[in-house]
Amino acid sequence: MRIKVSAGMAVAALLLAGCSTSNDLSAGGQGVRFVEEKPGTECQLLGNATGEQSNWFSGQQGGEGGSMRGAANALRNNAAAMGGNVLYGVSSPTQNLLSSFAPTASKMTGQVYKCPN
Repeated sequence: MRIKVSAGMAVAALLLAGCSTSNDLSAGGQGVRFVEEKPGTECQLLGNATGEQSNWFSGQQGGEGGSMRGAANALRNNAAAMGGNVLYGVSSPTQNLLSSFAPTASKMTGQVYKCPN
């Protein structure tokens, strides 16, 4: 009986751990930078991108730290997949009062540009 309970708890822990993934920065994402000034005419607007980090199972709180870093990494990875190397106008629409108390998903959006190096 104890072996069945222990095995069940181990399986449950592994399943929950699998749900708390973080977004690692890809090789392409490492080449994407954030800018505060709108890119000039030498840059081409490719569109908008979104990056998200689910925090429900990992228990990470919203705001500063790992959850926003994961969303930023996902945003940079998505921008690189679009062929971009610059992110402008990045915002975090999911940060609110609830995210200060409960582990909600973090989300970032921004405009993707391809600029000459």
